[in-house]
Amino acid sequence: MSQKYDLTMKNIFSDMADDIVSYFLGLQYTKIDELNIEFARVERRDSDMIFKCTTDKGNVAVHIEFQSENDEKMPYRMLRYSLEIMEKHNLIPYQVVVYIGKDNVKMANSLSYDFGEQNTLDYKYRIINVGDIKYTDVLKTDYYDLYSLLPLMDQNKRKEEGEKYLERCVEAIKDIPLDINKKKDIAFKAEILSGIVYKRDVIEKVFSEVVKMFRIEESETYKMIIQKGIQKGIEEGIEKGIEKGIEKGAKEKSIKIAKKLLKEGMDIDRIAEITELSKDEIKKLMN
Repeated sequence: MSQKYDLTMKNIFSDMADDIVSYFLGLQYTKIDELNIEFARVERRDSDMIFKCTTDKGNVAVHIEFQSENDEKMPYRMLRYSLEIMEKHNLIPYQVVVYIGKDNVKMANSLSYDFGEQNTLDYKYRIINVGDIKYTDVLKTDYYDLYSLLPLMDQNKRKEEGEKYLERCVEAIKDIPLDINKKKDIAFKAEILSGIVYKRDVIEKVFSEVVKMFRIEESETYKMIIQKGIQKGIEEGIEKGIEKGIEKGAKEKSIKIAKKLLKEGMDIDRIAEITELSKDEIKKLMN
């Protein structure tokens, strides 16, 4: 079974905002500002991304949600978010669900009813399936932040080539004409996102060289996600902690996390849940 990651979306995708708006949405804009909104009335959660974009047709609120699984309730959620955005910011919402899951998209993107002339609803939003985007199309662009998504793209080719496809993604990231620190972040995010569609042993094998080459543990994104995951795990426990952090998967990183949690006094059973290490392995770390 592939690993499941409840991603810290804003940490993973924040650097991709401009590229997503330009390449995925084809939206021409002159200014983009992040809007902070918590959907307090409906779900007590923060949106993934909301930006105020100044376009030639006026200002709009671009609202982007990321989904790694199909959610049959998605249209209801998106409609509620739309109303909150309009009420709080008085902007027309341009809403998009970016689907990064392993399976095919099965979610509806609309809600409608007609109960007479003065009682109707016709609501729609976009769904973009990253798996439908061609690997070669992205490589022809200079949207380098989107290279983190390469392991999830080109679903048919990915399934046909398997591990070889992931190897080509890693090579493409290594060849990006950017400084080493930027490559570290892109490679780390790509490694995390690979966990949605690839098994752990394949990811570790393919990324082992690039991890050593780039010293990914020095990536600012790595530090932010891992440290936030540890802290949230301590404060809130596994259920909320993993929601705010990331289950990294690589055994050596699980050991590092386990050692820190031991120092904080967390019990062995909880550490085993968080790190997926066996209790015996954790007990050895106590010596």
